[in-house]
Amino acid sequence: MAGVFLLLSGLLLSSGAYSEQLKYQKTKTDTGVKFSYEWLDIENERQSITFELPKSALKDAPTRQANYKPKIAQRHVTVALMEEAKKINPRTARVKITPKRESIDIKVKGTNEEAVEEILANLKQIQQREYDKYLHAHYFTRFTTLFNQQAIKPDHVRYVAESVKPLVAASQAFYEKVASESDSRAYFSLILSWLQSIPYDTLEDRVVSNGSGYAPPVSVLMQNLGDCDSKAVLASSMVRAFMPSTKMIIVFLPNHALLGIALTPMAEDRTIEHDGDTYVLYDPTGPALIPFGQVSEDTERFIVTGRYQVEAIE
Repeated sequence: MAGVFLLLSGLLLSSGAYSEQLKYQKTKTDTGVKFSYEWLDIENERQSITFELPKSALKDAPTRQANYKPKIAQRHVTVALMEEAKKINPRTARVKITPKRESIDIKVKGTNEEAVEEILANLKQIQQREYDKYLHAHYFTRFTTLFNQQAIKPDHVRYVAESVKPLVAASQAFYEKVASESDSRAYFSLILSWLQSIPYDTLEDRVVSNGSGYAPPVSVLMQNLGDCDSKAVLASSMVRAFMPSTKMIIVFLPNHALLGIALTPMAEDRTIEHDGDTYVLYDPTGPALIPFGQVSEDTERFIVTGRYQVEAIE
């Protein structure tokens, strides 16, 4: 089975302003859960926001990330293969399914070479199909690292897609707070400072954490805690509700995640090109208060040297 790749720690500015969350209150109501926040923005001004997520949204949104357990995934696939093997007439071919440490060995023997090859091809197809079903059921996806290693990570793009509608009320609250502003950058400045003030959670080890450190968007709100990839997905879900048709990307560095959006850049904005489009970068991680269109010094080094990967957000 593939290894596990999970995004871990934020890359912070070497100096500058840091976020401060002054208040976090979560209250159950008859209709849902109300969230109230106060924090200091990059201008050191006190900001506040209140929104309620209805019960229907909380019910529909994915709220847990299961741990990726290779042995359980392997067992799931092995059982499916053995069930299929039982259907094969032993006079036609003999099938042996052997789970190994990181793989499943499939051997097919028979006198008819064409039939043997057909059976083996079918079993390998079932092996991939069942593994994909297991990954999908647990919100994981295949991933190739910068070092060309095959790995498994939470399906961030899917989490964004399934969290947009449940988070409309949250996104709307920020939009209404800056509705008098003509520039969408006011929205980004406000929501970024809020996201950066949410306490930051560092994963201890990206290889062995098995998904345990990642929190889906609603869970970040409920726990008031999130690592860089958790905050990136939360930000993307809320921004997608605000800008339903604007192209957006998640940018993966070896140990970090940030975002890009296809807005017209200003002269000082840090941008990257992807598939013919220009994306303005922004980093919701915190605790450093990094303005919209800017990145940390560490992130800049990775971008300049091309050590990043991109996933398009639907």
